[in-house]
Amino acid sequence: MDILGWTLVIILFVVGMAGAVYPILPGALAIYGAFFVYGFFFSFSEFGVWFWLIQTIIVIVLFVADYAVSAWGVKRFGGSRASVIGSTIGLIFGPFVIPALGLIIGPFAGAVIGEMIIGTRFDKALKVGLGSVVGLFTSVVVKFILQLAMIVLFVLWLVF
Repeated sequence: MDILGWTLVIILFVVGMAGAVYPILPGALAIYGAFFVYGFFFSFSEFGVWFWLIQTIIVIVLFVADYAVSAWGVKRFGGSRASVIGSTIGLIFGPFVIPALGLIIGPFAGAVIGEMIIGTRFDKALKVGLGSVVGLFTSVVVKFILQLAMIVLFVLWLVF
């Protein structure tokens, strides 16, 4: 049973880290779920209130930062609410429509289309689209760092 428990924990960690790049996967929730899998297979006794509090705060920060950083990229490049919404829609549907490049093209196209719908000039809409890609990449970096911190904290908590 130990092998199965650790295998599931590792799989959830891998899915979680992949979720930092591929937004369809539940990144932070998969990592958080790995802690419960560990607890069910082994023991929750290693985890005290501070572990759960710190991890929960990281997950909340991840969710807020994910949206805020992406929206920041669009807003920083002069985007409106329409481009933030369009970028978010593009981020969700882009990978399904264009599997290889949809993760980048989706938010870009969504932001541009959002700006064009409200009557923004095409050159400014392109600039906002670029901002959505900058926001996306920044968000990926932030998610990757915070999710890696969750895993490292888990390992350190077990070791010490």
